[in-house]
Amino acid sequence: MNADVPRIAIRPAGNVAPLPPISSRPNGRDNVPPRLLDLPTVSVVIPTLNEAKNLPWLLPRIPDWVHEVIIVDGCSTDDTVEVARRHRPDIRTVMEARRGKGVAVRTGFAAARGDIVVMLDADGSMAPEELVFFIGALMSGAEFVKGSRFLQGAGTDDMSLFRMLGNWGLTHVVRMLYGGSFSDLCYGYIAFWSRNIPLFACDCDGFEIETLINVRALKHKLKVVEVASFEWPRINGSSNLRAIPDGWRVLKTILRERLARSARVLYHGCA
Repeated sequence: MNADVPRIAIRPAGNVAPLPPISSRPNGRDNVPPRLLDLPTVSVVIPTLNEAKNLPWLLPRIPDWVHEVIIVDGCSTDDTVEVARRHRPDIRTVMEARRGKGVAVRTGFAAARGDIVVMLDADGSMAPEELVFFIGALMSGAEFVKGSRFLQGAGTDDMSLFRMLGNWGLTHVVRMLYGGSFSDLCYGYIAFWSRNIPLFACDCDGFEIETLINVRALKHKLKVVEVASFEWPRINGSSNLRAIPDGWRVLKTILRERLARSARVLYHGCA
């Protein structure tokens, strides 16, 4: 023990005898039914396209307690798959010839076998060490957890003022149309119980997949929790994100979902 760290002795009050070892107590660990000790399994889904230079930073930082890591590779022309297997021998690789982040995410969801699914980008902008906060929120009762760069303790080093204003506007459009209290809409660090995947019914191909999942979580009245997350700059390579075209696709997704809901209300007489 470090001599600089103070040691605190805790003694029972009065004549209370010290507790026996846990294993010898009537309700100790050895007497708990095995199922009560099981923790949920976690699947991390990572879309990749020419991310060979970024994976050596990302993969070793994913906690050992993660059940499976799945990369959905969009036919990279570098050695992304080989680098992934070198740094995480147990990694699952799914090849996807169709282009688009939405396609990769849907493919990853279909392949995931864990109780919990986490979406993680491959470019190094999302810290795997934050996974514990997402899983902790789910195990505390949340059904859907999303990262936010605008909560206390969060932040971003990879967002221009123009993109920040666009994200702010789109976030408030969602709050007006669907309720909820999102502080950050266009951020893809998301975790949820895999049993809810059918509720999302993902049917888009691009970056708007993140917005679609967020909106459908609200529409299905899932218990949503935001956790603080810090966004780092991409380590290598250039982003495929295009602020104006992708922002327009996000807005169309938001409005389309609202119009579809209104049409159901008119037809069926209920939400």
